[in-house]
Amino acid sequence: MAPELLAIIVCPACKGELAVTPAGADDGVELVCQGCGLAYPVRDGIPVLLVDEARKPA
Repeated sequence: MAPELLAIIVCPACKGELAVTPAGADDGVELVCQGCGLAYPVRDGIPVLLVDEARKPA
C-alpha cells in the first residue's frame, strides 16, 4: 500500500485511522481501523472499504 494512499483514506464506519496488517496465511494484507477495529480486505492491491465486506473484531 502506498503511504500517500494511507494518509488520505479513513474507516468508512467511524472515520478512524487505518493501519496495514497481515491478514492471514494466503490473504496478504488488510486495513484495520484503529478506532472501531473493523478489518477491511485488500484485493489485488485495492482496499475494499465497504462496511459489509469488513471483518468484525473478535
